[in-house]
Amino acid sequence: MKFETEKAPPPVGPYPHARRVGNLIFVSGMGPRKPDTHKIPGTFTDAEGNVVAHDIEVQTESTIENIKLVLEEAGASLENVVDVTCFLTNMKDDFKKFNKVYGRYFENIGPTRTTVEVKSLPTPICVELKCIAWVD
Repeated sequence: MKFETEKAPPPVGPYPHARRVGNLIFVSGMGPRKPDTHKIPGTFTDAEGNVVAHDIEVQTESTIENIKLVLEEAGASLENVVDVTCFLTNMKDDFKKFNKVYGRYFENIGPTRTTVEVKSLPTPICVELKCIAWVD
């Protein structure tokens, strides 16, 4: 069963926000775009619109909040997350700050996690998360 919600930003490709198979909910890669404005919080641009800096903490929080919206639509919550795959565009500068925000949401839940650095993401963002949740 596919899940899509207008509460979260639309996917940037032909895929759903999430899919449930048995007791597992697979959430597609999610970034920090705001669903209502499509603006990317924590992104700073020059006069020509080129990204010149980002705030990993702001983007991480917005990304997790987007995932929370998708999980709620699918009948779950962050408490149900069992695995997270994290993509960062600047591991050296952002990893510690990313962990600070990530920990506020997931430290007590304790999902397994993989974090990798990527050269870029489909939109001008610095973080993307993909997760798997388990529901009864």
